[in-house]
Amino acid sequence: MATKHEQILSYIDSLDVGEKISVRRIAKEMKVSEGTAYRAIKDAENKGFVSTIERVGTIRIEQKKKENIEKLTYAEVVNVIDGQVLGGRAGLHKTLNKFVIGAMELDAMMRYTAAGNLLIVGNRINAHRQALEAGAAVLVTGGFSTDDEIIQLADKLELPILSTSYDTFTVAALINRAIYDQLIKKEIVLVEDILTPIERTVYLSPDDKLEKWYEKNYETGHGRFPVADDQMKIHGILTSKDIAGHDRSAPIEKVMTKNPLTVIGKTSVASAAQMMVWEGIEVLPVVDDYAKLIGMISRQDVLKALQMIQKQPQVGEKLDDVVSRGFKETDTEKPKADAVYQYEVTPQMTNQLGNISYGVFTQILIESANRFLKSHKKGELIVESLSVYFLKPVQMESTIQIKPNILEVGRKFGKLEVEVYHQSNIVGKAMLMVQLMERG
Repeated sequence: MATKHEQILSYIDSLDVGEKISVRRIAKEMKVSEGTAYRAIKDAENKGFVSTIERVGTIRIEQKKKENIEKLTYAEVVNVIDGQVLGGRAGLHKTLNKFVIGAMELDAMMRYTAAGNLLIVGNRINAHRQALEAGAAVLVTGGFSTDDEIIQLADKLELPILSTSYDTFTVAALINRAIYDQLIKKEIVLVEDILTPIERTVYLSPDDKLEKWYEKNYETGHGRFPVADDQMKIHGILTSKDIAGHDRSAPIEKVMTKNPLTVIGKTSVASAAQMMVWEGIEVLPVVDDYAKLIGMISRQDVLKALQMIQKQPQVGEKLDDVVSRGFKETDTEKPKADAVYQYEVTPQMTNQLGNISYGVFTQILIESANRFLKSHKKGELIVESLSVYFLKPVQMESTIQIKPNILEVGRKFGKLEVEVYHQSNIVGKAMLMVQLMERG
């Protein structure tokens, strides 16, 4: 039977998109305390089908699929621009396809304005009206409002008309940045994207005998199974190592590895990979926010996902992407053991003093070590410890040379030293202890 919390979530999910939600209403409808109602609403917000907007309230929104995450809803735009809703609240859940800056004659402006757009404009009442009639939402900049008839039209058409104190071009930059941030999020693969769901996950019960493990092992060919009770609460993991030396009639609960490591669906695949390498484990149970089993991931799943990420085109550039693009190998004729990388420090990589920032410098050192190990066919690295030394400041537009050197390397671990030079003078160095992730 579903818990009260799950029942409230199900009720919220059944509400019409655009409908307002309040703690008091949920508490009254579901006959629960306001504290219970509040926690469920916050959980619904985390799951993405409820949004709370300042000066508007909490509304039911359409849960966006991952492939559409680069699209913003008008409700999210209100938060981005620190704005207020003048009218058309029922349309806040709708998705913004593109925005148009209204810095031209009205006729020309309307040629670019269509359904699903957001017109960013000042206090031009005729533009507000024509945009709404064309199916577009309106954002009034400069702290201006609009006429009552325009607000009534927005309510009738269920198209938001918003207001902000920012100027037009500041607002455009804020929205553009929000869309760019969403693009970066889209690129990050999560555990929930690759897990084997509970419907296809073979699991055992704590009350089963070890004989059950042998049956499942024969059926599936796998040797690692999560152990969960009737409520899907995870109790442990049972592997071939655990059962060695035990009678088949022994209860699983007495033999299994208790308190296993788990991950939630929102964990990034990269983080899960790190956990698996560090702990030396092959599978990870995936649980929900209530510690209930929802699926499994294996090391093979993680490696496939990481390989897929590397093959995909970059959608939104992160610091790693910018740093990686700047590397040049200075002399391809030299043996790999003597590889030297060249790097030009651009203005965006510097701090307020015009020197290379600590974060960028650290990332350059890690990336050079990664490239160096890859050239020796050692696979990807995970940094376990890193000591960085700034010896001299490096100014913007300087060209530096990076020289990695392997001090010690095994099948799973490595130790590297990286030196950085500018005009033949050493400016920094680092010592890295890394774990190596073998290529699948």
